[in-house]
Amino acid sequence: MAAMGVSFEAGLNKKFKVVDGVVVLAKDAKARKAAAAKRAAGAASAGAAAAAASSAAGAGASPAAAPKGKGAAAAAPAAAAAAAASSGPAKAYVASTLPLEERIRAALSVGEECIQEEELAALLEKKPFPVCYDGFEPSGRMHIAQGILKAINVNKLTAAGCVFKFWVADWFAMLNNKMGGDLKKIRVVGEYMVEVWKAAGMNMDNVEFLWASDEINARPDEYWSLVMDIARQNSLARIKRCCTIMGRAEADELSAAQVLYPCMQCADIFYLKADICQLGMDQRKVNMLAREYCTASKRKNKPVILSHHMLMGLKEGQEKMSKSDPNSAIFMEDDAMTVRSKIKKAFCPIGVVDGNPVLDWTKHLVFGRESSWTVERAEKDGGPQTYASYEALEADFVSGALHPSDLKTSLAATINDLIEPVRKHFTSDPKAKALLKRVKAFKVTR
Repeated sequence: MAAMGVSFEAGLNKKFKVVDGVVVLAKDAKARKAAAAKRAAGAASAGAAAAAASSAAGAGASPAAAPKGKGAAAAAPAAAAAAAASSGPAKAYVASTLPLEERIRAALSVGEECIQEEELAALLEKKPFPVCYDGFEPSGRMHIAQGILKAINVNKLTAAGCVFKFWVADWFAMLNNKMGGDLKKIRVVGEYMVEVWKAAGMNMDNVEFLWASDEINARPDEYWSLVMDIARQNSLARIKRCCTIMGRAEADELSAAQVLYPCMQCADIFYLKADICQLGMDQRKVNMLAREYCTASKRKNKPVILSHHMLMGLKEGQEKMSKSDPNSAIFMEDDAMTVRSKIKKAFCPIGVVDGNPVLDWTKHLVFGRESSWTVERAEKDGGPQTYASYEALEADFVSGALHPSDLKTSLAATINDLIEPVRKHFTSDPKAKALLKRVKAFKVTR
């Protein structure tokens, strides 16, 4: 028995290692040790910078006079940037140059719903670099709602002075059985998605990508204490109502892992110290759970909920795009002919606004980033028409002055322009090309 015990223990020691108090697979231990060493070096460098700054101040360096009046709000982000840099953040953030009113307006334009607007305004006025967060499950190829619309929204928020943290939810994808629960495949898909955003025009200055598994393992006691407290303070019925965030119905038979999922997603918000939950309308229930948890646990700063619009699918009656139905969505690497074909077939009844995906995409993808837009038409059909607002275009569509075929042709051309840099990246960059090939080979599971 003793010999058996020694052999078994030796086998375990070969398979597992302990890094920073966390048990990990032996094959991952080297990478984790390197990451820990890098973090330690960064902290040491930050400490040296802070000491140098302190020494300079003690030697007689005088601080600049504090700004007064209207200029104070505008100067605050720049001062905060210097303060953040001196304290040694993981990344040096770029301060907004916009006046406060424009920053608030830009942030609000992202949301179909904001809870609460006055809290958002106060946050932008008083806090340097408010933290926005969104989490995504690596679950297959990326469509334009995730790619283009997300890039538009992130650029607005970082221009408004926010930091945007993407939570690459690899463990969550495993819990939700994406990619068959295979973490290796999930990791590949996550890396592919990051490559898409980098090529899609997203300004990366104030953006961070954080892998859930890595971050949770860095401070496991803190994270799991939060998860358990959230679970303790809520009934099973309340948690099950949140399961729609995973694309599941309340009536579905759920695994125990899927019941745990909403508690973990709620914990993410506090673990990341997020000020703004910037997710889709389909994630509203768990974001509200976070605000309720603040009340129950007497936390002072409730996260602002800034929920973005969910782009419709291209078929009739589709409230949002579906990855499992290729004809309901445009994917970020679709070729130009495929884009034109899908939009040509899209549901777009003459003069009807409600439930019209072509108008929906025009409003959010085109006018979400452009102040004016030209619909190209033949001279016999009225010639090119430039619209200074979406409302003006919609009025022409309702009256019959703008025909669906002309709108579709121009929309397809614009979308092709938007995703062309992504197509080029995935054909010319060897790493990106290899990632896409692997992702396309994976079977999408639900």
